[in-house]
Amino acid sequence: MDTYILAIDQGTTSSRAIVFNARGGICGVGQQEFSQHYPQDAWVEHDPEEIWQTTLSSCKAAIAAAGLSAADISGIGITNQRETTVVWDRETGAAIYPAIVWQDRRTASQCAELKAQGLEELVAQRSGLLLDPYFSATKLTWILDNVAGARQRAEAGELAFGTIDSFLLWRLTSGAEHATDATNASRTLLFNIHRQEWDDELLGLFKIPRALLPEVKNSCDDFGRCDPQWFGEETPICALIGDQQAATVGQACFKPGMVKSTYGTGCFVVLNTGAEALASKHRLLTTVAYRIKGEVTYALEGSIFVAGAAVQWLRDGLHLIGSASETQALAESVASSNGVYMVPAFTGLGAPYWDPDARGGIFGLTRDTGIAHIARATLESVCYQTRDLLEAMRGDGADFATLRVDGGMVANNWVVQRLADILDCRCERPMITETTALGAAYLAGLQLGVYQSLEEIAALWEYADGFDPVMNEVDRARRYTGWKNAVARVRTQ
Repeated sequence: MDTYILAIDQGTTSSRAIVFNARGGICGVGQQEFSQHYPQDAWVEHDPEEIWQTTLSSCKAAIAAAGLSAADISGIGITNQRETTVVWDRETGAAIYPAIVWQDRRTASQCAELKAQGLEELVAQRSGLLLDPYFSATKLTWILDNVAGARQRAEAGELAFGTIDSFLLWRLTSGAEHATDATNASRTLLFNIHRQEWDDELLGLFKIPRALLPEVKNSCDDFGRCDPQWFGEETPICALIGDQQAATVGQACFKPGMVKSTYGTGCFVVLNTGAEALASKHRLLTTVAYRIKGEVTYALEGSIFVAGAAVQWLRDGLHLIGSASETQALAESVASSNGVYMVPAFTGLGAPYWDPDARGGIFGLTRDTGIAHIARATLESVCYQTRDLLEAMRGDGADFATLRVDGGMVANNWVVQRLADILDCRCERPMITETTALGAAYLAGLQLGVYQSLEEIAALWEYADGFDPVMNEVDRARRYTGWKNAVARVRTQ
């Protein structure tokens, strides 16, 4: 009899659930998009209730698609969009304000004030992160300061804070569990990644009452049991892990020096640094890759805020395409982008620039420019942004010849070949590109005893395609110089 694990992959634009078997094979999928809310310039919000309902629906659909019942599911693993911040009532479970999404920039001025006070070095030393609106702490402070009565209620212990993993865990267990894992905690600006605990000095700096915070557990751990009212069974919840760390596990990047890049709404490059929390000299993040049985594996991460979201903008904002899949044929229909560069700084620039006030731009337009050139430039922007991150990693001493790639965008062969060309690096695509959900399933299986070790999981990783660079160095350098010039035109700092 096979073992089945339900992986919940709660992302930025959709909630997805996948049932995997013990070999990592996909047995059933459920997915549902949900609304994006932009109440002001650079504000991005989600409705926590919609996230919850779409998650429930996706789980039920995945189990049904696999031809199974909840009784067949051995355990649940949860992976999630990170940094997105929710505060809810401990009695009712209702959020007191919409979820403030990781892309949201409303707290840029607060971050700038803290930088001006010379506090970024302290924050970086403790949390591994930089002072940027991307992370949870200033979002949480904003909610406490702007929702009537929230701070008083938080100090009285009436409210709970969590990233999306915590919120889903609370709901699935009907309030029995208020917990997170070390990877999600490491993205809040409140967690000491060296001591592996909430940091009192950082809590004081951001004025966060400790009573709000979840317990921090290992990435695979006992997270309680699902209330049978949801699926009909008390299924154990065995893993929580942030989405980019989950993809690192799904890509089996378990040895120091191994690196993966995920292309979803944003793009995130994660380099395993082993037991060493390596401090970047090039404004990358030091983060927890995973924590298993109390042992921490660290990583360097570069975060790009807009990757697939730029293609979504071509579709939904400009109506230049009907579906994302059209971009490959458009890109291939022209010999080049004809000097057009698109810098998708819709919510500021992430690593290595960290410029929250930057805004997007399209440069080099002429009367000859057509939809195909803009589509090609949009896809190329993802490749150039990835090179920005790999250049920073190499500057920090990383040495790698292969990049493992995954996420929705890598179904596009043209994109992966372009990545190899712009990066001057071999790109490998796995057999299963749903590596985020797969990583959560693998960790749940490790907790359940389905797998005995990370080495056993690594043996399941299957190579599908490899893409080697074919562009000449002169052309590569010229194109990248053009990109750097375009970025310089949108930067504010």
